[in-house]
Amino acid sequence: MTVPPALHVHRHDTRNRALIVLAGEIDLHSAPLVRHSLAQCLREGIRTIVVDLTSVTFCDCSGLNAFLTASLRTTTAGGSFRLRCPSPAVARLFALTGSEFLFLSHPDIPAGLLDRLPNAV
Repeated sequence: MTVPPALHVHRHDTRNRALIVLAGEIDLHSAPLVRHSLAQCLREGIRTIVVDLTSVTFCDCSGLNAFLTASLRTTTAGGSFRLRCPSPAVARLFALTGSEFLFLSHPDIPAGLLDRLPNAV
């Protein structure tokens, strides 16, 4: 029996904004963790969510579905949802599915600067 690679989720909040940094693989086994983490932000009143994908080495359609769902729910709640700095593997998934325009924002802004910008997302 093999153990699936881990996905690490780190959340950094500033008032009503959250930066979620994901590292590892997003697949059928780890996508529920992504969905839960993003939904938790909304339950706690966060309305600006930025997800950093720099260290995501793999993402399948279950991960893409988690991002689409989070984007829809955040927008419905009057918020903003963006993905930034996708790894080449993740960028390829977005390109193949034509979904990059839905998410990507601020690829050149370091994560630490996001909370200092008035309208970063």
